[in-house]
Amino acid sequence: MLQSFFPRPPWFFISALIWSVVTVTLWYMYGDAMAAVLGFQLPAEDAAPVIGLGHFVTTDFIWFYCYYIVAVALFYGFWRWYYSTQWQDWSILGSALILFGTYFSVQVSVALNNWRRPFFDGVQGALAEPDSVTADYLYDLIIVFAEIAFLAVSVFVFTRFFVSHYIFRWRTAMNNYYASRWSQLRHVEGAAQRVQEDTMRFASIMEGLGVALVDSVMTLVAFLPVLWSLSEYVKELPIIGEIAQPLFYAAIFWSVFGTFFLAFVGIKLPGLEFKNQRVEAAYRKELVYGEDYEDRAEPLTLGELFNNVRRNYFRLYFHYLYFNVARSFYLQADNIFAYILLIPTIVAGTITFGILQQILTAFGQVSNSFQYLVNSWPTIVELLSVYKRLQSFEKALDDEPLVKLDQAYEQFGEE
Repeated sequence: MLQSFFPRPPWFFISALIWSVVTVTLWYMYGDAMAAVLGFQLPAEDAAPVIGLGHFVTTDFIWFYCYYIVAVALFYGFWRWYYSTQWQDWSILGSALILFGTYFSVQVSVALNNWRRPFFDGVQGALAEPDSVTADYLYDLIIVFAEIAFLAVSVFVFTRFFVSHYIFRWRTAMNNYYASRWSQLRHVEGAAQRVQEDTMRFASIMEGLGVALVDSVMTLVAFLPVLWSLSEYVKELPIIGEIAQPLFYAAIFWSVFGTFFLAFVGIKLPGLEFKNQRVEAAYRKELVYGEDYEDRAEPLTLGELFNNVRRNYFRLYFHYLYFNVARSFYLQADNIFAYILLIPTIVAGTITFGILQQILTAFGQVSNSFQYLVNSWPTIVELLSVYKRLQSFEKALDDEPLVKLDQAYEQFGEE
């Protein structure tokens, strides 16, 4: 799954993690100093945010673009020199482009959040005092919103288009890798299905799930500082009272709680999904044999195999029942959690309507990013089941017995 597309995993991923930590650390510790040496005039920390498309061409953004390109080029150059592979351009440069596209999309959300304060403050002023705000002022801000929204759509469409090609290249690499070793794999139960269907499912799941993960991480990087700064407008929380940076810590607590709570509730689902694929494959295999051999696919055999399918599906339905109940209650509570936190501040009248909109948006972005597992758990379960099938499939390449591994997975799916 990995070595077919990435050069020498896990060393590649370890080096990518180390290089990411190094570059991020250098950026936050010495980025301003390096920018000054190179002649970039960065804006002051307390400077007002630029509203509109100018947000993306400020000096600090241009400096970040240059820094990112150099960091990626150095990492790519090292692996091109150390261990060159067929899919290296896609696996390294393609991954870097996806990261940048996702980061840029998150910055579009930040730009929209900056737009909310002047627009909704203008709406509040116009409603409180007639003719205090001109129509042209609000129309101009609507045009600014349209410009940012058009940019958001363009970046989203391009990123998804590129991700689709990236993921298909990954599937192609897996397909070629398995096909070149077909003589070692053909005896594995359901080998044809694993090469064709499981690689296809793995690629399609990774297309959505992988981008969502990167988007969550980038959103945290972009919006945690925003939520930290907006927390200065909120001094008190219900029941708890006054604490420093209340919104920041409340968002982290609520999201981490939901993640661990639902992970615990749905802990049985990955094993059941894996076993579900096994019983479906056994039933399908018998039907395929029945097309060529008269003594196969007899009614009693098919009935027994289909009963296994039915039994596993019913168990899945039961476990998804209480999981969906817990997940739905949590997500409904999440819709009003931020409002509950802000009630003392709203009653005290210490924030404007524009600031309220900014807080709700930033809180929602941070909360949703931390809730990645909550929102993606059913898809993660499906990915884990596919991963287990391909992992056991690849054991044949190392001449390892499959029976013990498959039995372990079956036991994992038992009640």
